[in-house]
Amino acid sequence: MSPAKKRPRSAEIFSRAEQILVGGVNSPVRAFRSVGGDALIIERGQGAYVYDADGNELIDFVCSWGAMLLGHAHPAVTAAITEQARKGTSFGVTTELELQLATLIRDAIPFLEKIRFVSSGTEATMSALRLARGVTRRDLLLKFEGCYHGHADSFLSQAGSGLATLGIAECPGVPDALAKLTLNAPYNDLAAVEKIFAAHGSNIAAVIVEPIAANMGVVTPEKGFLQGLREITRKHGALLIVDEVITGFRLHNGAAQQLLGIEADLTTMGKIIGGGLPAAAYGGRAEIMNHVAPLGPVYQAGTLAGNPLAMSAGIATLAELKKPGLYDKVNSLAAKMVAGLKDALAEAKIPAQVNSYDSLATVFFTDKPVRNYQDAKTANAKRYARYFREMLDRGIFLAPSQFEAAFVSAAHSEADIDRALEAARQCLHLVASDAS
Repeated sequence: MSPAKKRPRSAEIFSRAEQILVGGVNSPVRAFRSVGGDALIIERGQGAYVYDADGNELIDFVCSWGAMLLGHAHPAVTAAITEQARKGTSFGVTTELELQLATLIRDAIPFLEKIRFVSSGTEATMSALRLARGVTRRDLLLKFEGCYHGHADSFLSQAGSGLATLGIAECPGVPDALAKLTLNAPYNDLAAVEKIFAAHGSNIAAVIVEPIAANMGVVTPEKGFLQGLREITRKHGALLIVDEVITGFRLHNGAAQQLLGIEADLTTMGKIIGGGLPAAAYGGRAEIMNHVAPLGPVYQAGTLAGNPLAMSAGIATLAELKKPGLYDKVNSLAAKMVAGLKDALAEAKIPAQVNSYDSLATVFFTDKPVRNYQDAKTANAKRYARYFREMLDRGIFLAPSQFEAAFVSAAHSEADIDRALEAARQCLHLVASDAS
């Protein structure tokens, strides 16, 4: 067994952080409470690697939760940020950069006729829902168990990601009256959706869904599921919101919807479009988006929305994504990683599922297929925690939660994948012998 790697400086920094930051962190999963051990303190990143406060190099498969598709400190992105910083970091009025990034997004996703930038994925989904309610004059929202759409009150009802990691069934602070406006259905279950619409269809403003769920771990849509949602929402006059905060520009230069054969009324994006800086967006048909202020009565605003540093990083990132062969390389590396993990699990005789879609993947330590949140919850989280810690001790940084995705970036190499798979083989044999 590999001895746990000591990180004294990281531990000392985290101890001080606990005295002034809530839980020592600014987002719950960073505290590592579901996987145990000391939380990481990262000082810098370069390409496919991050370096902690004790100087340890880690191959990064978290990639800022998917945002760093080009890897850390990409030269073109860094140069764009630096150039803009010299000109100014925030003006509170419109710059041409906002138009440039919006044009790049619309060129890649033509059905996004109009776009509004915000600063986070939570703001994007919250704003899209408000817009849907304003347009339809209805109150109810239908979402799917295990899909995570940020921490706005309307979405904290049987959500995945952070809530699943912490084992919280409901979130104090969300009023019962508001929670009652959110309806939940199992992912991949059209019959449940049809039943809910039969009972509440005339009051449902919107259905929101991840086209490829990645916040209960990766769960792919079954054939016809997304198309069925499109048909049901049109039939009942509800809007379909597709949350592409994770999937937008991850699978190809555009939206996952274009690969999966649907077009939402409203689409939300984040992560990659900001190139690692805080930027997100929501958009859709002009007739819907024109209800947003100042053209319409649905109010939404933000001092840092369209921030010039974030716009510059996004422009540089999306320009790089146009280069031929980039996605082929990423997806090829991811396919090698997934195949190697399946072989390693079989060799170690561990019952597990490797769910994946191109450069997104999750190992679920369960013997049953995972097609929704209830299936995901059958996974052995203690076994994942052991696997995570052993991999970390071998220099491989995976998501510190069973209910998240691993990401392959354009900065990873064949050698990185080989090193990660060799570490996985070693770790899985240890996990297999663990009675937990």
